[in-house]
Amino acid sequence: MLGPAPGVFAWGLVTGIAMVKSGLSVPHALGLSLVAYAGSAQLAALPLILAGAPLWLITVTALVVNLRFVVYSALLRDYFRGLGLWRRIGLGYLIGDITLVQFLNRMKRQDPPMHHSVAYYLGSAACNWLAWQSSSILGILTAGSIPQRWGLELAGTLALIALVVPLCAQLPALAGVVVAGVVAILAHDLPLKLGMLAGVVAGISVAMWVESRRSARMPGAGAAP
Repeated sequence: MLGPAPGVFAWGLVTGIAMVKSGLSVPHALGLSLVAYAGSAQLAALPLILAGAPLWLITVTALVVNLRFVVYSALLRDYFRGLGLWRRIGLGYLIGDITLVQFLNRMKRQDPPMHHSVAYYLGSAACNWLAWQSSSILGILTAGSIPQRWGLELAGTLALIALVVPLCAQLPALAGVVVAGVVAILAHDLPLKLGMLAGVVAGISVAMWVESRRSARMPGAGAAP
C-alpha cells in the first residue's frame, strides 16, 4: 500500500480542507470523516448540508454516490463467505477503491489461492483507512494554513493513474477501464453523480465479459475443476 499511499493522503487532505473551508465546524468535519469514510460522498453531501437540505435528500445523495460499493461488495462476497455478520460489516466499512483493486489483483496472482486472504484484505484496508483518516484530520485541523495553489487534487489524481495503468496490461482490465471512462464521460451530466456509477457498472461488466470469453477460448476450459 506504500505505492498508492501518497495519492490517498493527498485526496484525504483535500477533502478535509474542503469540509472546513465550506463552513463545516471542526467537530462536525471530524465526525463526517470518521463515519462516512468516502471522499466522494462527503463532497457530494457537503453543499446540501450547508444549504440546509432535508436529511432524507442528503442521505439519498450520499447513498447514490456510493452505490459503486455495492458492486465492490459483490466482487468480494466469495472471499468473505462464511464469516460472521459483524465481521462482514466491519470489513465492508473498510472497502475502498484502491483497496479493492489491490486485493483483487493480488488474489488473481495467487496460485494456489491464498489461505489468509481475509487477513491480507484487512491489512491493506487498514493501511488505506489510516492514510485517509490521518490526512483528512490533518486537512481539517490545518485548513486555514494550506493554500489551494498547491494543487493537491492533481497529486491525488496522478497517484491513482499510476496505480491503474499497470493493471491495464491484461485485456479484461484494459477493456473495463476504457469502457468505464467513456461511459462516465458520456453520462457526466446525470443527476446525483449517477454517471460515475454507470461507468463503474459498465466497466466491471465488460471486464468480466472479456475475461469469460477469453477463458472459454483457452484449452481445457470445459474440463472439470
